[in-house]
Amino acid sequence: MNRKDKVAEEIKRIVGTMLQGEIHDPRLGFTTITHVDLTADLRFARIYFSVYGKPEQWEETLKGLEHASGFIRRALGERLNLRFVPEIVFRADHSSEYSIVIEQQLEAVKNLDKDNMNAREKARGPKKTRSRTQKKRS
Repeated sequence: MNRKDKVAEEIKRIVGTMLQGEIHDPRLGFTTITHVDLTADLRFARIYFSVYGKPEQWEETLKGLEHASGFIRRALGERLNLRFVPEIVFRADHSSEYSIVIEQQLEAVKNLDKDNMNAREKARGPKKTRSRTQKKRS
C-alpha cells in the first residue's frame, strides 16, 4: 500500500467520522463514504458517497456535502500531516444500487429456472416404475 492509498483511506475515515458526529446537517441522513480517489500529488480528492434513499435525497445530500466542504477541508488540514490539504469534490456512488438491481435480476432468473423445471416435470407425466416381472428378475 503506497502513501497515496494510505492518505485516501485516512481521508475516508476522517470524513466518515465527521458525518456521524460533527456535522449536524439533516440533509446528510444515511450517508456513507464509499471510497476516495486521490491524485498522485495528493492535491485533489474525489470523495464518493452513498445514500440510502430516493434520488431527491441523493441531490440534497450532495448539496449538504458541498455546503460543508470548507468545514471538512479545514478539519482534514488539522488532522492530516500534509504540506497541502487536498481540494475535495463529492461524487455520488451508485454502485450499491446497481448491485441490488443485479441481485434482483439473478433471483428472478433463478425463480424462472425453477418454474421451467417444474413445467418440464409436469409435461413428462408421472415417473414410470418397473413392472413386477422386471423387479423379480433383478
